[in-house]
Amino acid sequence: MAQVLVVDDSSTVRDEVAGFLKKSGLDVATAVDGRDGLAKLKMDPKIKLVVSDVNMPNMDGLTMAEKIRGELGNSTVNIVMLTTENSPVMKERGKAAGIKGWIVKPFKGDAVIATFKKLCE
Repeated sequence: MAQVLVVDDSSTVRDEVAGFLKKSGLDVATAVDGRDGLAKLKMDPKIKLVVSDVNMPNMDGLTMAEKIRGELGNSTVNIVMLTTENSPVMKERGKAAGIKGWIVKPFKGDAVIATFKKLCE
């Protein structure tokens, strides 16, 4: 059972983030887009943190976050966006969906690992 779900359509980013988190002692699952992320979250109630890209095919990260809160009724999982997007409009939409953080790529694991571990408690 995973503590963290990494959702990104880029296998390079997904592998980099998941690999770093695993080396840091976290149990990690991955998903290729928002639709896959929702399915994995439904199957694994141990997930405490979702780290997701915004722009993905099939379902984007913000829509996935809204569905986590709405359709799944999950208000406890922490959601952090890891994206190239820096639009205030998107950030507001994220805030409305209960997103805890917004990190602009590139991923700097050392800067966020303590926070990520805290969000997994």
